[in-house]
Amino acid sequence: MQIFGVDIGGSGIKGAPVDLDRGDLAQERHKVLTPHPATPDAVVGGVGEVVGHFDWTGPVGATFPGVITDGTARTAANVDKSWIGTDIRALLSDRLGGVPVTVLNDADAAGVAEMHFGAGAGRTGTVILLTFGTGIGSALFTNGRLVPNTELGHLELHGHDAEKRASSKAREDEDLSWEHWARRVQKYLAHVEMLFSPELFIIGGGVSRKAHKFLPLIEGISAEIVPAQLQNNAGIVGAAMAAAGKA
Repeated sequence: MQIFGVDIGGSGIKGAPVDLDRGDLAQERHKVLTPHPATPDAVVGGVGEVVGHFDWTGPVGATFPGVITDGTARTAANVDKSWIGTDIRALLSDRLGGVPVTVLNDADAAGVAEMHFGAGAGRTGTVILLTFGTGIGSALFTNGRLVPNTELGHLELHGHDAEKRASSKAREDEDLSWEHWARRVQKYLAHVEMLFSPELFIIGGGVSRKAHKFLPLIEGISAEIVPAQLQNNAGIVGAAMAAAGKA
């Protein structure tokens, strides 16, 4: 069974048909840059371009970097604030010719995919997936059940939003060494661990491809820490799962 998944991020919009039996992309993903300013009309145009690249006309699952309730954006992290209050589900469905659209938080989508097909498969207890990219996204699971819209990247850490200090973008913007950045990530993980006491941290986002450069440098965390297995495709897979009613 194939369903289309699209992952809307602060820097890119990427999507592909997903084989839900394998939990993997059925075709090579297509990506466009997120427009700036990332207004609803501009971003929806980018989604249309990604979906149109595959001539897809069936149901679509979409992620969004913010809190989503009943298809509507309640917050907007790393995109234009005019998204707040927007019915994303209706807006995308209209742009895509009336096809059914399911929308969920981007990190929640990645987490659902990792828990089903990746590093969290078969794990019980408390599991937290963290995506390090333009910001820091989070997905919290208790015995396999998602607690949606946690947005733990916005926890305060040393007087700042944690993602302003420990995201992958912060590492790039400040030209931090892997060692320096790993110390920031370690402090952030220690704070999250103090609050939630997870058994497992799954580290996702694009930087998960380079996990060997920083995960071994992180010390003093009781929870097991592993890289995401689906890496930066997890959001696409999770979006498709949601559209198929499997999230």
